[in-house]
Amino acid sequence: MGQFVSLCKNHEFRRAYSKGRNYVSPVVVAYVLKNRCHSVRVGITTSKKVGNAVQRNRARRVIRESFREISPLVRQGYDLVFVARGRTPFVKSTEVRQHMLRQLESAGVLFEGRDK
Repeated sequence: MGQFVSLCKNHEFRRAYSKGRNYVSPVVVAYVLKNRCHSVRVGITTSKKVGNAVQRNRARRVIRESFREISPLVRQGYDLVFVARGRTPFVKSTEVRQHMLRQLESAGVLFEGRDK
């Protein structure tokens, strides 16, 4: 099972935004940055543009669940920041997971012999 740690500090998020590569989809934006702590660190953000508090919380839950399912496929040693977009609260976690897989695959963060 893939273990991951939460990003909590503002400077960690800002570092991922400024130095990391971004991968955009209509549902979620992923920022990927290599780290030195040999573990996967994940942060999820939602801005007020996404909607009210209920929609923002749903967007975070959907993103968290999607990543939880694909976390065993992710290599260690990366910081990942997922940013919710306007459509995120209105889609199922399976759709978010497909977008995440595509983004992380193009980032080269997934193990090579993964199942589709």
